[in-house]
Amino acid sequence: MEQKNSLSRELSPDLTPYCCTACHGDEDWSHSHPIRGRAKSRSLSASPALGSTKEFRCRPQSDYFLKRHIQDPASQRLTWNKAPKSVLVIKKIRDDRLLQPFKELCVHLMEENNMIVYVEKKVLEDPAIVRDENFGPVKKKFCTFREDYDDISNQIDFIICLGGDGTLLYASSLFQGSVPPVMAFHLGSLGFLTPFNFENFQSQVTQVIEGNAAIILRSRLKVRVVKELRGQKPAASNGVGENGSLAPDTELGKQIMQYQVLNEVVIDRGPSSYLSNVDVYLDGHLITTVQGDGVIVSTPTGSTAYAAAAGASMIHPNVPAIMITPICPHSLSFRPIVVPAGVELKITLSPEARNTAWVSFDGRKRQEIRHGDSISITTSCYPLPSICVRDPVSDWFESLAQCLHWNVRKKQTHFTEEEEEEEEDEQGQGQGQG
Repeated sequence: MEQKNSLSRELSPDLTPYCCTACHGDEDWSHSHPIRGRAKSRSLSASPALGSTKEFRCRPQSDYFLKRHIQDPASQRLTWNKAPKSVLVIKKIRDDRLLQPFKELCVHLMEENNMIVYVEKKVLEDPAIVRDENFGPVKKKFCTFREDYDDISNQIDFIICLGGDGTLLYASSLFQGSVPPVMAFHLGSLGFLTPFNFENFQSQVTQVIEGNAAIILRSRLKVRVVKELRGQKPAASNGVGENGSLAPDTELGKQIMQYQVLNEVVIDRGPSSYLSNVDVYLDGHLITTVQGDGVIVSTPTGSTAYAAAAGASMIHPNVPAIMITPICPHSLSFRPIVVPAGVELKITLSPEARNTAWVSFDGRKRQEIRHGDSISITTSCYPLPSICVRDPVSDWFESLAQCLHWNVRKKQTHFTEEEEEEEEDEQGQGQGQG
């Protein structure tokens, strides 16, 4: 009797969190799932909006049905604990078309919103900005930094990008831990990740500062590269390493580097004419050997980038997954696969490999991988909060249509009344003959 009462209390729908011992015995599910983020001056709301919670059921061993709640992506909203004061403005370098939008935005942020504006030092070294005397008083108010030397991760409340998709990838590389919310304006070539138009930037920026915006949490990959030193001296430590991360560690004759990747990790054969030959492990088990031009390990955000060009499916950024896509594999049966977020992938050179491999992270920090080196990849606990124009679903399909022309074709014309009558007559005659 006591066991029956205990069971009824455990399965009561009024109690949280819910726990499914058959499917995820070690996981608790509740109405609101916390999202890790910066606690300095903002929080990312992950609580489902009223009436927007979707649910499904799984069947545990006990024959009872337990409800699991899945958050509606449209319910993800940006909320500030207190008004943001500091903003990082990232401008595409060597593009004169962006100088005037950059100046207008910075003046608006400083004079209208009384904000502290951070920019990269080399942006202010542009000759057009140096020669502009009217911009001089504003330029003196900037806070500047240098990539790989200055750590500004704890000083920024939110980010504004001016340019193409590369500016968002660059913003991601600057923050190896928690990332501030990013507002990206489409002033580049493709603009799949930059949904905002600059024409009405004043009202759009005001809405974001007031906390009236939807966000999409784009998962990133945490990558750990372990390389044998092979007699080389470790890099001198200046407190800050590549992409603003901690300086490379050395232990037992190995050099360890870590990266946060938004799009993809690409392992390829480099300049060699031989096929790449790398082993792929999943949670310690060898799952396959890639023989071909290489392999792409991408996030759902990166599924519409290099992976899509290599024949992979496109995955919405809200789907928790990691995609593995071969590049020109030497096998007709090697198709891209999707594995759950949270698994650990490890990639090494195969013992039979005739040449080394090369790895890059979001197209940056390209380096050679030799025998004895390894690349470990898993889902990062620090996603990138990207601010939406409308909501995560609408923005994504809008980008598919506008940037990739997904499923675009000339529409089929409809029949005229005469053609419809002729079609019906032909069908009737065919049935009569049958």
